[in-house]
Amino acid sequence: MHFKQPEILYFLFLLIVPVLVHLFQLRRFKKEYFTNVRLLKALSIQTRKSSKIKKWLLLATRMLLLTCIIIAFAQPYFDAKDSKNANNEMYIVLDNSFSMQAKGKKGELLKRAVQELLEETPENSTFSLLTNSENYWNTDIKSIRTELQNLKYSTAPFELDPILAKIKAHQSAAKKDIIIITDAVGLTTKQLQNNDKTNNTYFIIPKVEQKNNIAIDSVFIHQTLDDFYEISVALSGYGEDFKPVSMALYNQNKLIAKTIVTLDKTKKNVLFTIPKKTFHGYVSIVDSGLAYDNVLYFSISKTKKSTVLSIGETAKSDFLSRIYTNDEFDYSNFSLPTLDYNSLEKQDAIVLNELDEIPQALQTTLKSFVAKGGNLIVIPSALGLITTTNTFLNTFGNIQFKTLENKEKRITKINFNHPLFGGVFETKISNFQYPKTTHSFAITTANPAVLTYEDQTPFLTSLQNIVGSVFLFSAPINRLNSNFQQSPLIVPVFYKMALQNQNTGINAFTIGTTNPYFVDVLLEKDAVLNVKNASEDFIPIQQMMSSKVKLTFADYPEQAGNFSIFNKKEWVENISFNYNRSESNLALTNENAVSNYKTIDSIATVFDTLQTNRTDNQIWKWFLIFALLFLATEMAIIRFVK
Repeated sequence: MHFKQPEILYFLFLLIVPVLVHLFQLRRFKKEYFTNVRLLKALSIQTRKSSKIKKWLLLATRMLLLTCIIIAFAQPYFDAKDSKNANNEMYIVLDNSFSMQAKGKKGELLKRAVQELLEETPENSTFSLLTNSENYWNTDIKSIRTELQNLKYSTAPFELDPILAKIKAHQSAAKKDIIIITDAVGLTTKQLQNNDKTNNTYFIIPKVEQKNNIAIDSVFIHQTLDDFYEISVALSGYGEDFKPVSMALYNQNKLIAKTIVTLDKTKKNVLFTIPKKTFHGYVSIVDSGLAYDNVLYFSISKTKKSTVLSIGETAKSDFLSRIYTNDEFDYSNFSLPTLDYNSLEKQDAIVLNELDEIPQALQTTLKSFVAKGGNLIVIPSALGLITTTNTFLNTFGNIQFKTLENKEKRITKINFNHPLFGGVFETKISNFQYPKTTHSFAITTANPAVLTYEDQTPFLTSLQNIVGSVFLFSAPINRLNSNFQQSPLIVPVFYKMALQNQNTGINAFTIGTTNPYFVDVLLEKDAVLNVKNASEDFIPIQQMMSSKVKLTFADYPEQAGNFSIFNKKEWVENISFNYNRSESNLALTNENAVSNYKTIDSIATVFDTLQTNRTDNQIWKWFLIFALLFLATEMAIIRFVK
């Protein structure tokens, strides 16, 4: 037991006062004379014994009364169970990702968590609140009540490690109490590596009642007809026993098609046929799962021809003219002596087709061409100088040609995950007509292969992390060296290489991605492009590139929707943005990741537990009650004991 005012205990010396009062009776006795005192003598002996007991009882009660009063004023208490953490700083981490739209017993998980924070957090408690998108340092519940009530879902998936890093960087001499409210979707033990072991970490993981969810993953052009587009809407189902859902297609907010979809497997594509015109709308479904992935916005711009230029012998380039047809491309071929260098920057894609030598002037021009967003396709020559070619390739990345190998090799593997094949194959092909080459160069590169030989060496590779794209074959593909021109792969490969990074087909960006977007527009000096719709208006990061402008959007816009790009007040083109679908699978809840931490069912339990364990047990009230009891006992003794 401890005392807050231990100096009060010195007043216990006052206990000597009732002792002195009882030892020294200052009252004088008066003599009375009686004729016969035999009876009174016996009565006097009995009365003296009774009076002596009464005095001792009064002395005891008065000493106990005074003792209890003095101890009560000294404020005695017992130490709390967790007194060493009584001064800890509190941090509340609130997951506001889209998976928190899921419904629990009392409604949406995020809304219920906010309501509990507003109702159960003590008004005098100081804490810091961190969400996916907002940070409120050293605040209280009254100061952020409005912000909590208006808290929106974050476009970014919940990642705990950067939030814990922020808390760790918030230097303080005190220890930390961290309360993490999340549904644990996508949570891993790796995300907890930054958590300081000295922190007291509590997890509140609300339970989801309904884990079934259907999401619209993507939209792409399945087939282009003379007057129509056949578009394919890709759906994903998470869970089991899905009910039929209604799907609708809107253009400029006008309903143009509607159907009922029965999801009999986890992946399904739904086809719509729309006129071959500009499109600026969305496709939507109605299901009982998450709401954020029920709408996918997309745009289709007016079709325009892409310009492709081939540099090489005409005889070896004939196959390109059959791929880059006049209805979709402006294709031209020049030999090296007849090449007009001024026309290179006007191209969308350039093919170097088996050049024995790449002049220095051409190397410099091509480097600038790729830096401004152009696509370069390099088909090597068996007679070319390796050192010259490697010097040229070094300007784009770490990739090198080795010696020419004179052996036949088959091309047996397709990298279906490569961006080049996005939307090309509906299913993965395991057996196809394997093309082959008789001579090929060995290539050293850290970049992923697009097409691979049977010995796992690359046949076609690409250079990543640059504005434009560079595609490199490891062998000549003329008919004498390869039958690749007769392979079904040649059309989609060369078609997609020419259109990579070009604004063709369906436009549907994901918020938060860093992929650049190129706009064909000429800007005046100091002019900028802005992107806006009815609710948002922002200026993206932009860079002028001759006849194009490269746009990078980072974390903008804040909300998904259909937008338009403007040059001042002049409309340029349409663009659409969507939320990342990584939160759609509610089955990814991983409570095992927090098995080494304390899990608590509600925020009220956290505060009650902390208050109980860290509040000293004050017992002065009990001594005050005992003092009152002894006072009542003293009065009873005076009145009833004779």
